[in-house]
Amino acid sequence: MLKGVFTAIITPFTKENKIDEKALRKLIDEQIAAGVSGIVPCGTTGESPTLTYEEHDLVIEIVCDQVKGKCEIIAGTGSNSTDEAIMMTEHAKKAGATATLQVVPYYNKPTQKGLYQHFKTIAEAVDIPNVIYNIASRTGINLETSTLKELSKIKNIVGVKEASGSLPQIMSVINSTPDDFSVLSGDDNLVLPLMAAGGHGVISVASNVIPKKMVEFVNLGFNNDFSRMRKVHYELSEFFSGLFLETNPIPVKKILALKGKIESVYRLPLCEPEQKTIDSLNQLITKYNI
Repeated sequence: MLKGVFTAIITPFTKENKIDEKALRKLIDEQIAAGVSGIVPCGTTGESPTLTYEEHDLVIEIVCDQVKGKCEIIAGTGSNSTDEAIMMTEHAKKAGATATLQVVPYYNKPTQKGLYQHFKTIAEAVDIPNVIYNIASRTGINLETSTLKELSKIKNIVGVKEASGSLPQIMSVINSTPDDFSVLSGDDNLVLPLMAAGGHGVISVASNVIPKKMVEFVNLGFNNDFSRMRKVHYELSEFFSGLFLETNPIPVKKILALKGKIESVYRLPLCEPEQKTIDSLNQLITKYNI
C-alpha cells in the first residue's frame, strides 16, 4: 500500500533550458535522506505539459537510476489520449518505476463512462500499479466517487491523488473504497483533514523544500496524534499558501532557486514570478528558516 509523503518533484532546467540532471539527482538525494516514501516525477509540479517525450522519458530514467530502490517512484504518465498514456506508462515500467500517476483526461472532458474506460484500458494494457489523479481545477472534469469506486475494483488501480478540494468528496472517497486503496491528498493544506478522515498521506509540493518537516507532519497522523498535527498544520499554513501565490510550480521553484539549488528557469508559458511574489517568498524563507 502506498502511504506517507510522496514528493511531486520539480524539474530543474539549466540556463540553456535543458534538463539539469546534476541538480535533479541532488534534489532526489535530499528527499531520500529526509525519509520520504516516494518521488513523483513528471507531474504538474514537474512541468510535464512542456516536456518533450524524450525529456519526459529522461526525467523518469534519471529518477529511477538515482533512487535505486530506496523509495517508491510514482511516475506521471497520464494524458488526455489513452494511447499516449499507455505508451508513456510502458516506458515508466521499463525504466523501473514502481507505480504511475494517471491524471483525469484534460480539455476533452470525457463522460464518467469514458473516464472509467480510459483508466481501465491503461490498467489492462500495462501491469503496473496506477494511482489516479483527480484535479478538476486543472482538467475541467471531476472524477465522481461512484466511478472511482468501480475503478478501485481493478487490481492494479491502487489509489487516488485526491485534489478535488472538496472535503465531503474526500471523505466519501475514503468511505467508498477498499481499506487497502491509497487515498493521498493532492493539496498540502488538506493533509490534516484527509488523514483525520482515514487517508494515507500526501503527494506534496511543499516537501520539495521541507521534506523532513512534511514526513514528521504526516507521521503524526499515522500515530493518531491529531492534536500535535493540528498545531503543526497551523504553523505551516502560511508556507503552504505561499507556494500558490502564483501558479504551481513557479513559487516552489523560485524558493529552490533563491537557495541556490536550481537555476531560476521555467518553461513558457510559465515564467519568472513578479517581484512582490519574490519578496513574499524571501519572507517565508526567513520565517521558516529554510
